[in-house]
Amino acid sequence: MGEHAEVLRPLTVDGLLAVARAGLRRMSPAEAAAAIAEGARLVDTRPQFQRAADGEIPGAIVIERNHLEWRLDPTSPARIPEATGHDIAWIVICDEGYSSSLAAASLRTIGLAKATDVIGGFRAWKQEGLPLTHPATPATPRLPTG
Repeated sequence: MGEHAEVLRPLTVDGLLAVARAGLRRMSPAEAAAAIAEGARLVDTRPQFQRAADGEIPGAIVIERNHLEWRLDPTSPARIPEATGHDIAWIVICDEGYSSSLAAASLRTIGLAKATDVIGGFRAWKQEGLPLTHPATPATPRLPTG
């Protein structure tokens, strides 16, 4: 380290989450369902074992968390067909609403300004009695086409 090197103070995970959420207008499950009815896209980042155990949300696009930015960035050669521009309202849902906040903040960093997440995640969605399905085989995560 040089004599002018800045020493960064690390954030705690709670601090990181607070920074991520400060830039989001998070949605309740009911607000998310209404936004989806108006054209927003719901992205489920829960792993296969959680979707198999708890069910899936009809119409949700399943994308594994480690592929999310590549699948939704409209400039990425690994994008999904729905990723047509930076103005799409992406709503990310995870199991409890923690990793989805970090994911939505990351999407906003790459220019997806309408990205947000669901407060309380899938558990809150289920608790509010919103639509679920229990397919025999969980949906396969989305891959790019072409």
